[in-house]
Amino acid sequence: YSRATLLLAVAGAAEAFLPAPPALRPSSSPALCASGGLAARTAPASAVLALKAQAVDDKTEVREYFNSEGFNRWSKIYSESEDVNSVQKFIRSGHQETIDKVLMWIDDDQTAARGGTFCDAGCGVGSLAIPLAGMGAKVSASDISSAMAGEAAKRAESLDLAGSATFETADLESLKGEYDTVTCIDVLIHYPTEKMDDMVGHLCSLSKKRFIISFAPYTIFYAALKWVGSMAPGPSKATRAYLHAEEDVVAALKKRGFKIQRTEMTATNFYFSRLLEAVRE
Repeated sequence: YSRATLLLAVAGAAEAFLPAPPALRPSSSPALCASGGLAARTAPASAVLALKAQAVDDKTEVREYFNSEGFNRWSKIYSESEDVNSVQKFIRSGHQETIDKVLMWIDDDQTAARGGTFCDAGCGVGSLAIPLAGMGAKVSASDISSAMAGEAAKRAESLDLAGSATFETADLESLKGEYDTVTCIDVLIHYPTEKMDDMVGHLCSLSKKRFIISFAPYTIFYAALKWVGSMAPGPSKATRAYLHAEEDVVAALKKRGFKIQRTEMTATNFYFSRLLEAVRE
């Protein structure tokens, strides 16, 4: 397909994953829609000031979303359930491809097989933590959503891996400890650029040897896809989605004494993720 065709396809389907900011969502106010179009109206100065003063609390938004409708949606996506649509199947296969690449790296150097310690930050339903435990690693996994962490623990227990992996409810910034490897897969999409550096820095401080991270990379093309998706009609069904320039993430890692050892890119329909493996210099 041409890029133009793909943009049109995304416009029709991406609303489930890339919502517009609240200020840009269509209004149902009769004053705005009286003649079938948008009527010009000047908002009161107090309302404008209140909007500007309202800070976006991404952490709260993510926690609440993944403890409610987000849990129902994403626990199905990250499973073998057939109760998903075609777009969600693309998301599932793309995410699994990223997970498989991480597992391949870890299998190559046998760090899990030798009983290495791993911190999986933002573990979701355990898509990475559980197979790591199955490979022999000692895994400490966490998620900001208690529903997601609880589901991960249930899945681990069903595979008799509860003794090799622990799951707790915690946000990235509150994690403590020291681990051979820290992983953070497809989590930064929920946090803006100005918070990325500190979050990466904190996770680096937990790692003795290696940090593996994936994120939605900022490019003009991907930014265009995100923008087209945000303009699609319909109510918001997800949290905000943030793209990050690869050079910014690499700079954050280098600042903490890490160098890039391996990279990968996963790009399928409706899913794109840059994967970096960084090791201490």
